[in-house]
Amino acid sequence: MKIALFGYGKMGKVIEKIAIERGHEIVLKIEQGDASYNLKIADVAIDFSTPTAAVSNITEAINCQIPVVCGTTGWLEAFESIKSLCHTKNGAFLYASNFSLGMNLFFELNRKLAQVMKPYGEYSMGIEEIHHTQKQDAPSGTAITLAEDAIKESEYTGWSLGKSLDTKQIGIEAKRIENIPGTHKVSYDSKIDSIEIKHIAKNREGFGLGAVIAAEWLFGKTGVFSMKDVLNIK
Repeated sequence: MKIALFGYGKMGKVIEKIAIERGHEIVLKIEQGDASYNLKIADVAIDFSTPTAAVSNITEAINCQIPVVCGTTGWLEAFESIKSLCHTKNGAFLYASNFSLGMNLFFELNRKLAQVMKPYGEYSMGIEEIHHTQKQDAPSGTAITLAEDAIKESEYTGWSLGKSLDTKQIGIEAKRIENIPGTHKVSYDSKIDSIEIKHIAKNREGFGLGAVIAAEWLFGKTGVFSMKDVLNIK
């Protein structure tokens, strides 16, 4: 496939390396502010840009009938309008807050644990996420996904940034530390003990491989998808 990259930072470079190893060609490397390019030379686009650029990048790809995979977080207030545009244009769009296979298994583990813990109100749930200092949004999109998935399976009604004093809110603590690819911890605390599950990304390779596999899967399809579709997780 011929791949256009929206964003050529650390993740863009990882995706480029993996895509080439898998026999693909990177035909465009588009940075925010670039204007002189023809997106239609690409078969598929992958966006790991910034929260401020993602919506316009995705919109452009859909309007050009280019399937687009997006791993940028921090823009989801526009998600429903992007879905609507994709359906109107009969395009192809896949969003994931995290493309790592391990994290997508962790999402399922988090959902199952929330179901198990639902009857035990003496335990309070919390989420901690740690990322590199260049990450612009907080909390991470992955942490928000973990919270939203748990809310669907529990008595919680929402989430908040920082430790929450509201027993119906899941508190998400966000930390930024240099050279940390990503750590997410879900904990349930009571007065007598604690239960924790944790996912630690050792490098960016897992995210990059997942994004390229998602692009390979999306090519030739129409609709709005997630990594659950790619991995056939019910």
